Amino acid sequence: MQRVCATPAIASCVSYRMIAQQHSGNSTTKVKGGKVRILVVDDHTIVREGLKRILADAPELRVAGEAASGTEAIKLVRDGQWDVMLLDVSLPGANGLEVLRVVKEHDPKLPVLVLTMHPEDQYALRMLKAGAAGYLTKEGAPGQLVTAIRKVASGGKYISAAVAEKLAWDLERRKQPATHEDLSNREFEILRLIASGKTVSQIALDLHLSVKTVSTYRIRLLTKLNMKSNAELTHYAIRGGLVD
Repeated sequence: MQRVCATPAIASCVSYRMIAQQHSGNSTTKVKGGKVRILVVDDHTIVREGLKRILADAPELRVAGEAASGTEAIKLVRDGQWDVMLLDVSLPGANGLEVLRVVKEHDPKLPVLVLTMHPEDQYALRMLKAGAAGYLTKEGAPGQLVTAIRKVASGGKYISAAVAEKLAWDLERRKQPATHEDLSNREFEILRLIASGKTVSQIALDLHLSVKTVSTYRIRLLTKLNMKSNAELTHYAIRGGLVD
């Protein structure tokens, strides 16, 4: 039996043949051409190789393209045709949220399965609300990846039990004071940049916004989160694991 040690983020050591056989069953995914064309977006080569090996024995699944940055992923989405995108959250060039936004604008029907090291409580709800078809952590990927891809390629949604529980809690949480999950994507992005130590001027330059616009977003953040300073925002973001 062949084994592969992809990366600790995927699994310490995975028998990919066993995994593929475990999930092969009678499940079929109907996609034109007979193969599900997958675009893998992750900035670590070893992770991309590990994913390809996990999928190697699933006959209807084919990794047809790879991107090592958000910018490269956006170009491939615009230039090619794909049936499923596997998308990491933390990427150079453009982060996962930005890539997902472009995908939903360019090809709303393309299912995006988020595959990331970030636990569900950090990004799952935000990515799902932004249009992702599913959310899977790399820790759980080896045992669930084939099933998840088949599910989203068939037009379904894939979430783990942990994400389902979080969705239930989110309904209850809406009755409580606001958290980062209530922020817009732009507000959330600016919160992370403030917490990383950037000034309003630097953020304006990075996001191609005016200083006045960024200042307005900052005021909204303070108001929504019931805070009074950048220091409080930074402490909140660090404590919540929102800063890379």
